[in-house]
Amino acid sequence: MTDDPTTRVRFAPSPTGYLHVGGARTALFNWLIARKSGGSFVLRIEDTDRKREVGDSLTKILADLRWLGLPWDEGPEVGGDLGPYFQSQRLDIYNRHVDTLLESGRAYCTWETPDELAAARDSARAGKRSLRYRRPDPLPTMDQARAAAAAGKPVVVRFRMPGTDVCVNDEILGEVRMVASELEDFIIRKADGYPTYHFACVVDDALMKITCVIRGQEHLMNTPKHIALQNALGFPTPRYAHLPIIFNMNGSKMSKRDRERALAAGEPPPEIDVHDFRAAGYLPEAMNNFLALLGWSPGDDREHLSMEELVESFSIRGIGKSNARFDRQKLLAFNRQWGAGLGEDRLVEAVRDFARVGESVLPVDDEGTLRRVLRANRGFRTLADVEGKSRFLFIPDEAVEYETKAVKKHLLKGDGAGVTMLETLRPKLEQLTEWTAERFEDLFAAICESTGQNLGQVAQPLRVAVCGGSISPPIYDSLVLLGRERTLTRIDRCLHECRQLLESS
Repeated sequence: MTDDPTTRVRFAPSPTGYLHVGGARTALFNWLIARKSGGSFVLRIEDTDRKREVGDSLTKILADLRWLGLPWDEGPEVGGDLGPYFQSQRLDIYNRHVDTLLESGRAYCTWETPDELAAARDSARAGKRSLRYRRPDPLPTMDQARAAAAAGKPVVVRFRMPGTDVCVNDEILGEVRMVASELEDFIIRKADGYPTYHFACVVDDALMKITCVIRGQEHLMNTPKHIALQNALGFPTPRYAHLPIIFNMNGSKMSKRDRERALAAGEPPPEIDVHDFRAAGYLPEAMNNFLALLGWSPGDDREHLSMEELVESFSIRGIGKSNARFDRQKLLAFNRQWGAGLGEDRLVEAVRDFARVGESVLPVDDEGTLRRVLRANRGFRTLADVEGKSRFLFIPDEAVEYETKAVKKHLLKGDGAGVTMLETLRPKLEQLTEWTAERFEDLFAAICESTGQNLGQVAQPLRVAVCGGSISPPIYDSLVLLGRERTLTRIDRCLHECRQLLESS
């Protein structure tokens, strides 16, 4: 597929949820193949499961793909010659192909009720055998199907499997053979008139001229069904590449249940969807770099790869068979590395996006202040850390909340040694002729020399007073950003509250 402009790949999410990191990796790999070959990346929306649709999921899926930097060549909001790109707008196309299969005898109608299907499952379970759909004999006629539909029965269309083994020649896994006894007739059109996933994606892949289907290994068992459908409809079979599954570090599958379990246990929920990572302050450069290495290797020792380098190096040959592990600590390290290496203009853009997708006090319209805040937080892990460490700068002075542990340790401990230090610092700060980092450094050095205290014993009481806790950007940068008047106001408030605590103890 290298340097082949006829290569056409697709990413086909369903708007039944947000963009999972597994889906993002699939989109990334498809996009890289398209860019490497000079071919086309098609975005198709598989929206035929109407009951499970989530209202704003499509909007977020499109936004998150753009955030990752994966623009599509054809699809929603872009158009193309082979649309529509929403399956819900292609029902006439699917129905024509269903009719073709019905007329040729490769499909038939049936109308088992949910109770009848449940009884069959119970019987299989009682007999300790796997459930296999038993084809009716003789097959129902179309007149019988129309009569059943008129009587309000749930008439579906099933594809008649050919009764032969099906071989999948997978670009990653090699030859995978499914024996005929494991392949049962399956539904291709539901009772509501909508096609199933299996049928719609086969028709669309053919009519949209998809040459290679790159998707997760969870779809591997579906592929024999799709090949059988392609053969019955006279469609070409695209090349298939099934990607290794992404697991948590403990070997469990990444799923939304992780979030539910964490919430039930009163713990912070882990990021699962791309939007979660975006709102948590990760950079798309780091996400793409990290996701690309989940199951793929450039063939050398490189780990820090830009999108340009990924396009240049990527090939299906570099994808392994083993399942991947989602190492959150490694992602965090990647994010820190990318944050340290990106230019300031790009980081300002990233901070603004971070602030847009979540509640943020950062002054996104004040570029000068944003740049100063970023410089003060150089070495950050995530943009959420920038927000957390710098939040105190952008809230009212009276809204600062003092952390009990920090107050005890840095202000009240040792009969109020920190309070005494604040009382020493306060007039000296007020008298400074210049409110600069250089003057603070000189002042703190002089106080350390005269009192015999170390820098931490001088700076930490002041840090707690102005930001409420013991973590902030470097103290000199924090004071410059906060300004003289607000610094003194916060010191006065802190001293007042600490003296009350000392008097009452």
